[in-house]
Amino acid sequence: MKTIESTKNERVKAWKKLHTKKGREQTGSFLIEGDHLVDEALAASVVIETIITTRKEYVATFSGSIYYVTQAVMAELSMTETPPGIIAVCQKRIMKQPTSLDGVYVLLDGVQDPGNVGTIIRTALALHASGVILGKGTVDLYNDKVIRSTQGALFHLPIYTGDLHQWVEMFKEEAVPVIGTALTNASPINRGQTYPAFALLVGNEGEGVQPSLLAQTTENVYIPINHDSESLNVGIATGILLFSLQG
Repeated sequence: MKTIESTKNERVKAWKKLHTKKGREQTGSFLIEGDHLVDEALAASVVIETIITTRKEYVATFSGSIYYVTQAVMAELSMTETPPGIIAVCQKRIMKQPTSLDGVYVLLDGVQDPGNVGTIIRTALALHASGVILGKGTVDLYNDKVIRSTQGALFHLPIYTGDLHQWVEMFKEEAVPVIGTALTNASPINRGQTYPAFALLVGNEGEGVQPSLLAQTTENVYIPINHDSESLNVGIATGILLFSLQG
């Protein structure tokens, strides 16, 4: 185990760059914090390059580098109010397009809040989705708040990025219905109508799904809510729809 005591250490500076999207894209790596996420990553066989810890007694069935650091270094690297005892540097997963789209997928169009994206990924895993697709304008999957909000679900569910217009067309080519979400020119969700496979398209917290995408869908729906309620959080709405639409 190697030791780093200074926050000015060049390796610490390099790790800090992984808090930026540019830094993550340049290296193909990202940071996770805390025992739970590290345990989930190890259980999912995520490639962990380095473990950084304040615990000299830390032992793991892990073949990469382990660095012991001071509390000051840990605080420098952590994005949480109470720095954890462990941080890991992981390699990004490279996801190939699935050979079949015969499943349940969630498409995110411009969802910008990290907590919402993390909640949707966690919910999609819990409700047996086959994958999540992050479209243009959606927050980066490896944003630290997204990672924490997933509670490790991102390690157990295929997550793709790309042009949603192209993805919608691919679903339609395989006769998989694409269900858009909208407040106008849409029908209330039919609780009796379920699908063995479908793609659910949800949109930006303020503006919703792009009109050009809604024009491509099989149908567009909304959730009837109390007239005194302005709207539903996109993460909660996604959970309701995923549960309601599955056959």
